[in-house]
Amino acid sequence: MPPARPADPFVFARDTFSFANELVWHYRFDPVTGAMSTFRRDAPVTYTHRCFVMVRSARQFLYHARFDPARPAVSDAAYRALIRQIVSRSPRHPSPAAARVVVPGYDGLRAFSQARTALLQAHCGGPWESYFVRSHWRMVFPVWPAHQAWVARRLEQSLLQAGTAVVHLFRFPHITINHGIVLCGLTASPERLEFDAYDPNIPEHPVQLTFDRARRIFTFPPTHYWGGGPLSVVEIFHGRWV
Repeated sequence: MPPARPADPFVFARDTFSFANELVWHYRFDPVTGAMSTFRRDAPVTYTHRCFVMVRSARQFLYHARFDPARPAVSDAAYRALIRQIVSRSPRHPSPAAARVVVPGYDGLRAFSQARTALLQAHCGGPWESYFVRSHWRMVFPVWPAHQAWVARRLEQSLLQAGTAVVHLFRFPHITINHGIVLCGLTASPERLEFDAYDPNIPEHPVQLTFDRARRIFTFPPTHYWGGGPLSVVEIFHGRWV
């Protein structure tokens, strides 16, 4: 069953983090063969391996926070307590409107994360939480086209009923991608489903995940960390096992 709809719809420009999940490596893709080469970044990075932490936290802020820009901003210590309260709640079920945590001084997560980057990075979760995601067990089993068609129907239902869906993108056993994004929009046609999404690696603009109904295949376009093409998709943060 899809999660209940939160009190407010998901708006990319308001409900996403302003900072990125940083990458340890630079990736280069051969345009002919698609082969990937990696190069270590020259400058050290400090906020890495948190894609699943960030998509979970974005869902938690959507489900459990109420931003109030009319109220004055408070101290870092007060915001730290509010962040911890929000991210301790379930990413699967929204709080009733009356029980949401009020975050004063900002109109949404993007503005809050731009002004209080260090606080959010320190208290939303550590990199180990991206390694111990429940859905990782699903990677080791075959993913058949019929299963992906079932996932696509479920995601379509989640978007129509709940407004968002959090998904795990992966290739296995050759792991060229292992990543989480938040689906937040849907365009459906007889040929395909086109999902608009928030990618924590690319905070500047939405990305798109596509499902081909005839081929029963999901595809994700090329990015600075992925060469593009078919991949496997499962919905996460929605049930007991994922």
